[in-house]
Amino acid sequence: MSEKMKAVVMHAVGDIRLEEIDKPVAGPGEVVMKIAACGVCGSDLDRMYKKGPHKLPLVTGHEFSGYIEELGEGVEGFEVGDLVTVPPMLPCFECAPCVQGEFSLCENYDYYGSRRNGAYAEYVAGPANLLLKVPAGLDARAAAMVDPAAIALHAIWRTKLTAGSRVAVMGGGGPIGLFAVQWARIMGATDIVAVDVSEEKAKLALEAGATTAVSSTEELEKIVGSGFDVVVETTGVPAVADQSVGIAARHGEVTLIGIPNAPVEISAGNWARLMRLEINICGSWNSFGAPFPGAEWTTTLEHMANGNLLWEFMITHEEPLEKVAETIRNMSERTIHSSKVLFLPNGTDLPTN
Repeated sequence: MSEKMKAVVMHAVGDIRLEEIDKPVAGPGEVVMKIAACGVCGSDLDRMYKKGPHKLPLVTGHEFSGYIEELGEGVEGFEVGDLVTVPPMLPCFECAPCVQGEFSLCENYDYYGSRRNGAYAEYVAGPANLLLKVPAGLDARAAAMVDPAAIALHAIWRTKLTAGSRVAVMGGGGPIGLFAVQWARIMGATDIVAVDVSEEKAKLALEAGATTAVSSTEELEKIVGSGFDVVVETTGVPAVADQSVGIAARHGEVTLIGIPNAPVEISAGNWARLMRLEINICGSWNSFGAPFPGAEWTTTLEHMANGNLLWEFMITHEEPLEKVAETIRNMSERTIHSSKVLFLPNGTDLPTN
């Protein structure tokens, strides 16, 4: 008889249930991980309460870390008890982008929490060769936050941000924005402005190293000056994408991370600015490179381990599985103040790494 575990199962948009389901087993080349922590991504809000995933029923959740509980046949290089961080994409390694090492652009990928069961559960199984061991001494909660930090780094590496750059981070008080602020600081940006409609989140951006944090268009307009060399847009709000073009400097760069749920329109004035100032707009998708999962992930782990990349200050909630549906619904409806929300499916007594 199969062992059981607790998991939060999505049956339809808005129909999210805490259930007992079969605990996964490790197939050849796989491991079973005991989930230490799983964070909430903005995409979870839409997936669970607006748009739905690629398949149902499904266990969502894709920003996670775990302790290896079981080794499948043929697994080498890992031991039971190892703490790992889990890149949520599982590339096919066969399509043209994968062959070229552009794994973020894989045409036939699998993905925890949207195409296969994710980590709002006590356990999850997956291929061992796609996992990253966590440096000794790094907190398991930090290991669950490598994904948003790597996404921010990937987006910034899509630009020419360098020492002395003037940078604006739109949505600078959310997790990806807070990591973007820190990466800009680490890379030597001299003026880092975080923009967030929440005054509480704007204050978090100052903790992350922003030189200025504003929470209104009026405040931003007073300090735009000749514009920003790099604008990182993390919100996905159509009006903010337009605004991002409007604050970019001559030959400035706007890199887009946020996923909009409505058409994005660039106003006539900002379109003229885009053309006349030769502003570049680029998209940024996921965080992966070669060798998989890429330098974004290994660099993030290195900077978390040496203390350069701060993470704990942005955690506003740590909750059990029983609170997943309620908490994410409240986040979707904006009825709670939150920055980084973590779920701890196996409790708060996490082993020392």
